[in-house]
Amino acid sequence: MIIQNELTRRRFLKSAALASMSVGLLNPQTSLLANPFGWPAALGNGGQGKKVGIIGLDTSHAVAFTKTLNAENPEPRFKGYRVVAAYPQGSKDIVSATERVPGYIEQVKALGVEIVDSIASLLKKVDVILLESNDGRVHLEQAVPVIQAGKTLFIDKPIAASYNDAKKIFELARQKGVPIFSSSSLRYMESIKQVQSGSVGAVLGADTYSPAHLESTHPDFYWYGIHGIEMLFAIMGTGCESVMRLHTEDTDVVVGYWADGRLGTYRGTRSGKSDYGGIVFGEKGNTYLGKFDGYNPLLEQIINFFESGVAPVSAEQTLEICAFIEAADQSKSNGGTLVKLNKN
Repeated sequence: MIIQNELTRRRFLKSAALASMSVGLLNPQTSLLANPFGWPAALGNGGQGKKVGIIGLDTSHAVAFTKTLNAENPEPRFKGYRVVAAYPQGSKDIVSATERVPGYIEQVKALGVEIVDSIASLLKKVDVILLESNDGRVHLEQAVPVIQAGKTLFIDKPIAASYNDAKKIFELARQKGVPIFSSSSLRYMESIKQVQSGSVGAVLGADTYSPAHLESTHPDFYWYGIHGIEMLFAIMGTGCESVMRLHTEDTDVVVGYWADGRLGTYRGTRSGKSDYGGIVFGEKGNTYLGKFDGYNPLLEQIINFFESGVAPVSAEQTLEICAFIEAADQSKSNGGTLVKLNKN
């Protein structure tokens, strides 16, 4: 009976693999380059317990994700994924980031994570990658070897520090058939999910706000304002054509004009209480956004992405967010004039 069961199991796996290979040739999200044996996500590693590697230990996100995945009794929604190794180099010169690294190394080591000395070494030990470096300028450099190795990749905000770098990341991933996605955790607030599920009907417009602290090495909103801008796009979707921005020392207000005639605004704050929220205007009523629900809703999306290979946020939307940020900077330089998004 044991022998017969084993033969049956092998025949099933062989049939599943052949079917998956056929699908993979047609579907870039499951292409053979991303999954060289053609296994369905649920069979590739038993669907459970895949090994996670982290690049960049200069952000609290890396520690938060590790604490959740490597908990003594992790929640079933995280499907047994564990962080097993990390390459700590994130930013090379942003002091607020680099000074965190020694402490974060010790915190993840206490959770059973091996520290390695290169991305090449990391890739030999893991199945999937969380690119957590706080500095968007190094993301292209760090993403390239991951994509070339065929490892499914999540890139924490910002995906890069320029539209051009972000576009190069997506182009390489598409060429190699490697699933990637990038997002802020604020996109997955429960109140945003309710709007996306139709709680106010069709969205007619939205105003969002978040802290917008500046970092001289990055275009203004890539550094922190991206949180509130991600919220805006999660509600409004793609289709923003132009923006105008008003700027003071403590506040930015950006108005986006969508192609269908809707308006969406983002307020970035640098004084007073740091907070995240907004209001959505819908055909059935209006609703307020808030509160920040922590990192686990995003982490759940990441694990589901690792399992399926299907990105919950499109490359088109992430690139439009980058174009929105750069147009807002240009508007600021022009004294608040209307600037068309450059999506080329």
